[in-house]
Amino acid sequence: MCRQKRLVNSAGNLWAEGPFLCCPVLWGVVVATGLKLHIEGLCSSCLQNLCIFPGREQAELTGQRLASLGLNYDILIHSSMTRAKETATIIHKYLPGLEMMSCDLVREGAPIEPVPPVSHWKPEAMQYHEDGARIEAAFRRYIHRADLKQQNDSYEVIVCHANVIRYFVCRALQFPPEGWLRMCLNNGSITWLTIRPNGRVALRTLGDTGFMPPDKLTR
Repeated sequence: MCRQKRLVNSAGNLWAEGPFLCCPVLWGVVVATGLKLHIEGLCSSCLQNLCIFPGREQAELTGQRLASLGLNYDILIHSSMTRAKETATIIHKYLPGLEMMSCDLVREGAPIEPVPPVSHWKPEAMQYHEDGARIEAAFRRYIHRADLKQQNDSYEVIVCHANVIRYFVCRALQFPPEGWLRMCLNNGSITWLTIRPNGRVALRTLGDTGFMPPDKLTR
């Protein structure tokens, strides 16, 4: 189960008027995409129990990068999907002692119908309805200001999926969420959002893979 937290206001607006949190701290969310599991010739049942070697290398590099940042991570949250669990397990080697937690809310899905539409990907309307509500709930749970009692900067690591991350970024920056599909993320990339006590949001990095050799980059 996911932790309960007090997040954004009832309208889902991080910039709306509200009590100013006086604690001089930042709340940061560092999000990593799951490794790539799809390889032609392998059936889906095989993929459920297989961590593909290039993806394993990507996760190792991502874990090393997260550790090198020297941030005060509070928890490592990961999607309950197989590829995210495997990625999180590898990353956790480089963040020993950090609590790990699985969450169904950040599973991959179709957050909202993209604008402009694309011809190669057209989920059913029901999928947008179901996935959209779930992913929006994940946004409200994890993208929030620091706790009033907090005295130091803190960060959460979330290992999930490209569609979820792109939607989070649009919502956090108050961009039209329908534009989420205009962004591209590599596997194992790092996206970093910070939220100040007054609710102001900054995107530090989007899909960073500069720490990976070019031959390790995949989408």
